[in-house]
Amino acid sequence: MKVSYAAITVKDLEESVKFYTEILGLKEVRRFSPHERMTIAFLKGEGNGMIELIEGMDKSEWKIDSGQALLLVGLEVSDMDATVQALWGKGIDFTRGPIEVQGGTKIAFLKDPNGVGIELIQP
Repeated sequence: MKVSYAAITVKDLEESVKFYTEILGLKEVRRFSPHERMTIAFLKGEGNGMIELIEGMDKSEWKIDSGQALLLVGLEVSDMDATVQALWGKGIDFTRGPIEVQGGTKIAFLKDPNGVGIELIQP
C-alpha cells in the first residue's frame, strides 16, 4: 500500500500554497473547486505522495469527538543542514531541532500558516 496524499483544511489557500511552494519547495500540480465555496490544491514533492490543501470545507462533518487531530506531516530531505539554513534564510522559525536521533536520523520541526506541524526528516 502506498500513501497517496494527506489532506489539510486551511484558512487561506493562497497563503498556504505560497508557504508550501515558495518556502518548502513543493509544486502545485492541480487546483479545482468541487463547488463554489470550496477550492482544493494538490501539492507534490519529489516522491509520489501529495498534500491536499482544502479551503472552504465544512469542518463540522469531519470533527473528531475524541479530540484527536492531525499532528504533523513528515517531509523527507536529503540534507538537513542545507534545508534548515535555507528555511532560516526565508524567515522560518523551528519549534524543535534540528536534532540527531537514534540511528543517525536527523529531524526538525516547524509549523505551517495553519498551525499544522511539519517534521523534516533526513534518514
